[in-house]
Amino acid sequence: MTRWQPLPAALPGEARHLVEHLRVLKGRTGLSLAELARRTAYSKSSWQRYLSGDRLPPRSAAQVLCRLGGGDQTRLLALWELAEQAWPQGAAEPPAEAVPEPSTGQRRWRTAALAASALAALLAAGLLWALPRRAGDRQAARPGGALSRAGRSTRSSRTRCP
Repeated sequence: MTRWQPLPAALPGEARHLVEHLRVLKGRTGLSLAELARRTAYSKSSWQRYLSGDRLPPRSAAQVLCRLGGGDQTRLLALWELAEQAWPQGAAEPPAEAVPEPSTGQRRWRTAALAASALAALLAAGLLWALPRRAGDRQAARPGGALSRAGRSTRSSRTRCP
């Protein structure tokens, strides 16, 4: 079992209660911080900050730990709501999934780039299809007769050379 450092003295009671509950859930999983990071969208250092009381974990991080530890989601979310209200301002981290939406101009450029890539791929495929596959295909396509596999004419010659 992990030996935790004492929680910061300045941490409000509601926040302390949440972190202690998260520590119990983490203990139930039997996972190290590195294993917990591999199974979730949060890094090892993020879990360290959440479980040491340095940062309020995102709601989704608390939920995933609750699922892994077999805890009661309703109780955990109630604890998280109380802790969020009491947590010191500026100490919360944004959720790991938070990715800003691209602007309209960025979407247009992305669409144009994808269309250009698709067009280039179609042109390359068309060129590869149109080109002969073997050198022998070029000679066979010439007028004047078909060639055997050895490259000799299959037509017989009427005049013989002395």
